[in-house]
Amino acid sequence: MKRPAWGLVTAVSAALLFTAIPAHSAPLSDDPTPTADGPVAASLFDTTRDGSTVRVNVVTDQRADLASASQAGETLVSYDTLPLVTLRVDGAGLEALSSTPGVVSVTEDVPVPPTLDESTAAIGSDRTTAAGTTGAGATVAVLDTGVAARHPFLSGRVTAEACFSVNDAAYGATSLCPGGGSEQEGPGSADTGTGPCAAMAAGVCAHGTHVAGIVAGDGTGIGGAPAHGVAPGADIAAIQVFTRFDSDTYCGSGASPCVLSFTSSQIRGLEKVLALKKAGTPVVAVNMSLGAGRHTSACDADPRKRVIDSLLAEGVATVVAAGNSGFADAVSTPGCVSTAVTVGSTTDDDQLSSFSNRGPLLDLLAPGTSIVSSLPGGVYGSRNGTSMAAPHVAGALAVLRQVHPAEGIGGLVSRLADSGTPLTYTGAATPRIDVHAAVGTATPKPGDGTGKPPAFRFDNDMPVAIPDSTGANVPGRPADSPIVVTGHPDGAPNDLAVKVSYSHAWIGDVRLELVSPTGRTYLLKSADLNTGGTAYTGDFTVDATGQPSDGEWRMRATDTDDGSTGSLNTWSLHFPTPFENTTARTIPDRGTTSSAVTVSRVTGNASGPSQVYVDLTHTKIGDLGLTLTSPDNKVFTLKAYGSEPGGTLKTTYGIDATTATAAGTWTLKVTDSAGGSTGQLNAWSLGFPSFENQTVKQIPDAGYEQIWTRVTGMTGTGSAHTQVYVHVEHANLANLKIDLVAPDGSLHLLKGSGSPEGRGVIRKTYTVDTSGQSANGMWKLRVDDVMPGSTGTINNFVLRF
Repeated sequence: MKRPAWGLVTAVSAALLFTAIPAHSAPLSDDPTPTADGPVAASLFDTTRDGSTVRVNVVTDQRADLASASQAGETLVSYDTLPLVTLRVDGAGLEALSSTPGVVSVTEDVPVPPTLDESTAAIGSDRTTAAGTTGAGATVAVLDTGVAARHPFLSGRVTAEACFSVNDAAYGATSLCPGGGSEQEGPGSADTGTGPCAAMAAGVCAHGTHVAGIVAGDGTGIGGAPAHGVAPGADIAAIQVFTRFDSDTYCGSGASPCVLSFTSSQIRGLEKVLALKKAGTPVVAVNMSLGAGRHTSACDADPRKRVIDSLLAEGVATVVAAGNSGFADAVSTPGCVSTAVTVGSTTDDDQLSSFSNRGPLLDLLAPGTSIVSSLPGGVYGSRNGTSMAAPHVAGALAVLRQVHPAEGIGGLVSRLADSGTPLTYTGAATPRIDVHAAVGTATPKPGDGTGKPPAFRFDNDMPVAIPDSTGANVPGRPADSPIVVTGHPDGAPNDLAVKVSYSHAWIGDVRLELVSPTGRTYLLKSADLNTGGTAYTGDFTVDATGQPSDGEWRMRATDTDDGSTGSLNTWSLHFPTPFENTTARTIPDRGTTSSAVTVSRVTGNASGPSQVYVDLTHTKIGDLGLTLTSPDNKVFTLKAYGSEPGGTLKTTYGIDATTATAAGTWTLKVTDSAGGSTGQLNAWSLGFPSFENQTVKQIPDAGYEQIWTRVTGMTGTGSAHTQVYVHVEHANLANLKIDLVAPDGSLHLLKGSGSPEGRGVIRKTYTVDTSGQSANGMWKLRVDDVMPGSTGTINNFVLRF
């Protein structure tokens, strides 16, 4: 669900032994990713150089490749559905894996700690609970140290249990499953009140019970208990994924025994949740308050990515704690997986918790400081950490599922993001959730355009037949194609750009006209009966002053002579940016000039890449530095000082301004840093690129369809907050998988299939990460119907960088 990526987790409370950071350096390598030269992480060769072995997770292209990959070492864990195997290998095994066909990645099976370092009122869930919205009918899976299933705060609502733990003498690791094996399912298998966890020191296995209480605790009628968790009516699937360690190498000096979780155990736990969901358990979210590492970019080579994606496709969000190292620009793994929902922590007074990781890879914020919840032994206690923030989000999704049973999981996450309170900090802004506001967010009605980003270019690529004229020099019935403009209340400009493409057996026969919402007609191209050819593309500029922008514009293509037919193929309207300042200003010698524009109508944050056009003249352009300041005082450098000669500078800068508020006053500053030169700022403008395609196409049964927009002439790349508005109608929305296809062919998942959504309409804005990709090229909205028996239509989509 990114946006994002993540960082290393540390202890906040010295009293909690399991939060100690393992001292052994190899398992917690900050660079577990494959190298450019092969699938094996570089750090692994160093780990095995002395002849030792290491646990590794091997991802292959398909399950058929597992047999050959497994020959490289001892198989430790196998998986039910994934192209993945966990092996114990030495250096020779790593070399073999590096050249085995079908091996995608080889990363260490890293053991990591839980992410520990008056919350329900802060996010409004006290009000939703009072209103009877408790998450009833939904299940949240808690992948953690297990749950005290008989705790009165959770009484009767731990409805599924499983344990995935490890016995490995080389790591000093012993299973915490009650039967002593590496896997166990059924009642009691994840109960920390019994079995090996109960025999450990107080607090060591308390983490999962505390997390579960935040999700779904209910203190009604219980003396000394908190009032309730976020979703006191939801059920809990307790999945124990931790292992006992008796080695100071992993627990830290003097800190053993501790509990840590192997990646392999987490993947088996996620597979179990996937199986529960497919078997009919109404799981809406998985909570993973664990992790390690420092990641400033998405870690999609992580072996957990495939099962996280599979859960997303089934309508289950994977909610992950961001980590507690206080990183300003990073989060931990697996929060760095782009399709996870990664959560940072806030304090009671709505400030970022000092320990919380943060940055552009963070999805949401929630309370995580001094959170009181259940602990084993029937007691309660306070804990700090992003571990405590993540279950607020998991519980909120259960509440939203009760209120919006037909909505996809992406829509529920978007509701939390869109209705939250943005907290701005260095480098990013992240919404702190408000579940009451999210519940109260009105579902868009067909036709009202709620939540739809304003577009500046509108396309219609649906071919319309141009009927033949009824006689020589007799105009026929025109081909008529509409575009509906919204979000431009200021009126049409004097330089409205129009592009038209058509094909015809005799292109000179065709007359083109643009019709405004009031019915005024603008002649674009007259008929020229002497012009031959079969294909035509024309660009026009129309002075539409005095006409409304919003409303239905129509393109008419009329055959004026008989004997031939054709097709109006595509056409578009482009409203040039209205945000400009054409007042000339002198650039003083060794001084600064400022010029402002006021942006209106654009809601939310600005774009990436926002387009900043500058026209200036100067006797030494290298002396100049250019900066742009947003309405909320974000400063973006457009041009640094250099050595360019004098002359004219007319250029467009593309900046990622997605952290800045769009509406308000933007100020361009031009500073002359050296003496002996002068000049003039002639004009400048600010544009937020956004493209809408209104082509209506049928979604074939058990097939796919796509519509597209071709982006040209842009400067800069996409952003981590690219908005994609989708309007789709279908007889069974659960059958649909929706992706944004980038110009390089990569897919960005907007909506997975499988959630029980029923018949209806999707009108929703999704946020995806397109950073690092050029904005120019063909962007496509692809809609796949994955099951037979129903059809529908794509009505339009908006792409806003």
